[in-house]
Amino acid sequence: MKKKKAIVSVTNDLFTDQRVHKVCTFLKNNNFEVTLVGRKLKNSQAIHRDYATFRFSLPFTKGALFYAFYNIRLFFYLIFKRADVLVSNDLDTLLANYLASKLKINCQLVYDTHEYFTEVPELVNRPKVKRIWEKIEGYIFPKLKHIYTVNQSIADKYHAKYGVAIKVVRNISPLWKPETIKSKAALNLPLDKRIIILQGAGINIDRGAEEAVSAMNFIDNALLLFVGSGDIIEQLKQQVKSENLTQKVRFIGRVPYQEMMNYTHHAHVGLTLDKDTNLNYKFSLPNKVFDYIHTLTPIVASNRIEVAKIVEGQKVGLIIQNHDPKHVASIINTILNDKETTKRLVENCKKSAETLNWENECKTLESIYL
Repeated sequence: MKKKKAIVSVTNDLFTDQRVHKVCTFLKNNNFEVTLVGRKLKNSQAIHRDYATFRFSLPFTKGALFYAFYNIRLFFYLIFKRADVLVSNDLDTLLANYLASKLKINCQLVYDTHEYFTEVPELVNRPKVKRIWEKIEGYIFPKLKHIYTVNQSIADKYHAKYGVAIKVVRNISPLWKPETIKSKAALNLPLDKRIIILQGAGINIDRGAEEAVSAMNFIDNALLLFVGSGDIIEQLKQQVKSENLTQKVRFIGRVPYQEMMNYTHHAHVGLTLDKDTNLNYKFSLPNKVFDYIHTLTPIVASNRIEVAKIVEGQKVGLIIQNHDPKHVASIINTILNDKETTKRLVENCKKSAETLNWENECKTLESIYL
């Protein structure tokens, strides 16, 4: 049987986007010929996937000119490539995909919206820029036939706004079955300290990272790891110096997913501390929540709607009531210092991983693509 051709597009450099990688792998495993398209940055690392990848080099890396150039390049790339399915990830790739799909015969457009895009922190305080994105979304979204998003709260919000059907494919981790696990020594982690981790590609403002650093003033015999990247990493490094916490906080940077999961495996607590400063964070359900569950790492989380449903519903962690560093530290210390609590949370993580996994989530993808 002839393989269908799917072109999947994002605006990032492909290296750490696990949701997109999981979707591409699903498509490949279901007889699609897949090409993932993104951009190349000066510090972009080489990627090796079981499907084709292509990255644009652009003269701009941020702002309006970047998005304009990227969508123009993407549009012309798409119209000259054979495709049965175009997969647009988030609003910043949607315009090019939508226009290209109109010029193709028998080409299905699928929209995977990873967040409530027009309410991200980067747009909340920029009303003119926000209005441009809202106009693009408002023009295209009601015309789409195949849409899915990362949780029910965001799906309900979009449905209320545009009245279209939206499916939910949560950003859940695949079952983690590593062939080998690096030791703490191999990862250069101290053998005599408990590990607290905050991971991900979006360590940005209003995600509780600053409070996590300050909380280390009230936590003994522990090391806080930031594994990933984000807009406030440099600010956090300065904060660590100013609070004399260089022996208690360490920055690992971006690493491949499986290596990141090795760090998470050795963690005693996993943090997800998004604040309720915008609708996007209010409704967020970060994939790190499921990474923590799959590595049997008890969670300390802020009281966001979708996160609390998982953490409290599955009893895999504890919820903070505010972001005061002393309070955050007290909740972390409860897990670090109470063996019975830790044992119970770890057992619940193990049970939850049996059902909260990407393999089960793919059943919804089957209804969309197959």
